[in-house]
Amino acid sequence: MADKPDESMSSETRARLAGDCFKRGTEAMGKKNWDYAISMYRQAAGLVPNNLLFRQTLRGCEEKKYGDNGKGASMASMRLMTVHGRLKKAHYSKDWQSIDQAAEDGLAINPWDSSLNAALGEAAKNLGWSEVGVFAYERAVRGDRLNKDYNRSLAELLEDRGEFERAIECWKRVLEADKLDSQARTKIMQLEAEHTLVRGGYQDADSTRELMEDHRVAQILKTGEKVDGPGQSPEEDLRRAIRKDPTNKDNYLKLSDMLSRTGKQEEAEETLRQALDVSGGDLNIRERLDEVQLDRMRTAVELAREKAAKPDANQETKENYTLLQRELLRREIEIFASLVERYPADAKRKFDLATRYMKIEKLDEAIPLFQQARNDQRLKGQALLNLGKCFAAKKEYPLAKRQLEQAITEIKVTDNQEQYLEMYYFLGRVNEKLQEKEGAIASYQEVLAVNYNYKDTRARLQALEGRQ
Repeated sequence: MADKPDESMSSETRARLAGDCFKRGTEAMGKKNWDYAISMYRQAAGLVPNNLLFRQTLRGCEEKKYGDNGKGASMASMRLMTVHGRLKKAHYSKDWQSIDQAAEDGLAINPWDSSLNAALGEAAKNLGWSEVGVFAYERAVRGDRLNKDYNRSLAELLEDRGEFERAIECWKRVLEADKLDSQARTKIMQLEAEHTLVRGGYQDADSTRELMEDHRVAQILKTGEKVDGPGQSPEEDLRRAIRKDPTNKDNYLKLSDMLSRTGKQEEAEETLRQALDVSGGDLNIRERLDEVQLDRMRTAVELAREKAAKPDANQETKENYTLLQRELLRREIEIFASLVERYPADAKRKFDLATRYMKIEKLDEAIPLFQQARNDQRLKGQALLNLGKCFAAKKEYPLAKRQLEQAITEIKVTDNQEQYLEMYYFLGRVNEKLQEKEGAIASYQEVLAVNYNYKDTRARLQALEGRQ
């Protein structure tokens, strides 16, 4: 792994530099210059350590370097002795960053080593990089299929992400390794029930009887039955086409689209990864893979939100929801920043990136993007409103007022009531800061005329009018 990311460097700069490294690595890999490609991919992963694609590509390139021999460099065991010593020391002090670094150093010698992949998975899990954690633990399990510790850790990560089917498979392997493991039996039953509810949309069923009837209908219809005959299943036809010509990226793309439409997001993502590999790193395919990964992350966040909102949700469940939210936001910023760089004339992408910057209070980065986005008539009203909020947060009230007053001509109550209320509410707040009492009163009256209970508008208006 490269050195730890320079904390003084902005996340946008790191993402841009990482993208450049990734591009150089892909070019080098196309020429089979494995060492230089690995060096570039490691730098990319060091700059943005939570980026799943960087880790996946790095590992794949390391495997190619060793001719897919499954054991890495010659005398790998001896060369890894120092790495294992570093891991032991870092683990004792729970220095997860150092564990991440040491594990990657070791995987450069033997990318198939299960213990090193598990160490990386544990570090990623504790650093909040759940996608990287799942990837690393999956590789660990691939090399040591019935290792109970690896499967347990992977199952826990997958459950937190709402990926119940995959978590169940992990617990089944635990049970295969130890027939008397009562926790594994309990978790399998629990996750199967939860998966049925989420997948089938039975959360709102009025009764167990209703639930059973739905299952009975599915049974009668044989909805899960697989069709294998040529020409009868487009999905199976595409899989056959891929087996016949594994170098044709178009078949992978068609299959991925089909899997996405049928809700098989995990399989769609894996198929896109294969297409990316076959294409030699095609940027258009990379964008599609990013979109699928974001969709899966958003699904996981929504499931975590529902679990956290339950009355009996514990603190760990709530913290997991917060962590997944942060991870999604980081990934969105990383992807959107790359897209803005690639499509500099696309106002919508600039608006989306600016909105994410607002969420993490990076206002100086958000403002110029909103200023460019307001040139698009479809985005002008919301961009002006957001600019007003950004300037207000920076205590630049005259600038904030100017943006909000311009937004009045763009945002109509009949088109978007929520934006309309927010616009006049913030205009009232800004007028208060500027000690323009009449302007504040007029703004708050506009809000109350539409929604009498909007936020604290009534209390603010009464205070201005001297009725408190």
